[in-house]
Amino acid sequence: MKLTRRIMGTGMAALFAAGLLSGPTHAEEDTIKIGVLHSLSGTMAISETILKDLILWQVDEINAKGGLLGKKVEAVVVDPASDWPLFAEKARELIQRDKVAAVFGCWTSVSRKSVLPVFEELNGLLYYPLEYEGEESSKNVFYGSSVPDNKAIPAIEYLMSEDGGGIKRFILEGTDYVYPRTSNKIIRAFLKSKGVADEDIMENYTPFGFSDWQTEVTAIKTFGTAGKPTAVISTINGDANVPFYKELANQGVKAADIPVIAFSVGEEELKGLDTSKLVGHLAAWSYFQSIDTPENAAFIAKWRAYMKNPNQVTNDPVESAYNHIRMWAQAVEKAGTTDVDAVREAMIGQSVVSPGGNTVTMNANHHVTKPVLIGEVNDKGQFDIVYRSEPMAPKPWSPYLPENAARN
Repeated sequence: MKLTRRIMGTGMAALFAAGLLSGPTHAEEDTIKIGVLHSLSGTMAISETILKDLILWQVDEINAKGGLLGKKVEAVVVDPASDWPLFAEKARELIQRDKVAAVFGCWTSVSRKSVLPVFEELNGLLYYPLEYEGEESSKNVFYGSSVPDNKAIPAIEYLMSEDGGGIKRFILEGTDYVYPRTSNKIIRAFLKSKGVADEDIMENYTPFGFSDWQTEVTAIKTFGTAGKPTAVISTINGDANVPFYKELANQGVKAADIPVIAFSVGEEELKGLDTSKLVGHLAAWSYFQSIDTPENAAFIAKWRAYMKNPNQVTNDPVESAYNHIRMWAQAVEKAGTTDVDAVREAMIGQSVVSPGGNTVTMNANHHVTKPVLIGEVNDKGQFDIVYRSEPMAPKPWSPYLPENAARN
């Protein structure tokens, strides 16, 4: 009787905490939670904050249409603060404490590598929106953008072509972590397969948040004036791009002389720069805001209305995250549940028409078929598209590395 009276007089929260009752509350049963795992502070906030906004917008859009499976979708937002071990800690909390059905997040490969063991251990689902270096395939990750085989390699082939300037020498300039180093290993192997000598390849790395670019840009100018057409392949990430491009302008490094093609700079990163001094430098993505399609015009209008900013930009990671969350919602509806294994199976073959106007399809290898586009920076902070491929099937394991001969 004493125990019965104590239980009856105890609040529900205490009963759950004591383990005397189990299971979700009624409110939780009516809610599908998703995690948003993007840096909102630190060196990567310049790039990642916009992806948090995109997911929140899409949650509102889903709920305005009645939610999923008759339930409201709720976004649980955390800030791993550009701290790579903290990404893993926050991922674990989202899965174990918050019971999210899926997580949308990460930008850098080092953050993705940090959380990967957590998702595999706890059988969670990570939707990763960035192009990356490949050389990975996990049943717990859906990769929403390109790999070197359907981005970097076609972009470099363009540079080597007559239209791209007939480039003969290459400067591989990157932030010092796994994505630039692995990408450049693949790029170097590709260049050697095309007969480019080691002495015609320069490779350099700087830390996250690097700001004093004078010495590095001087080295770029010196290497680039050796007689052969030269280009910079940039895998610089985060806010280090702002002082890098400012120093290029300070030292008069013009696209007509030494073009820079960036794999991690889009419209969001250009916002803080005077692009009149950067006209003609390049970026390679599978989407640019300047794409002229009805789908893109509608997407941009709705995005700006949500952000309450008539000048709000979009970019490739935004488009990839947009495609990803729509695919996830379709897969949940198809599976009739948020169960991880069922949703994972239902994701294969999901397709959406992207704002770029092309159909993006999720393949059995958890990577998507997308085109590669090359854009030139213009004086309005946008990109004029100079090259576009057909949608290309992804090969996450680079065929230019001999150890991958039996993969893909």
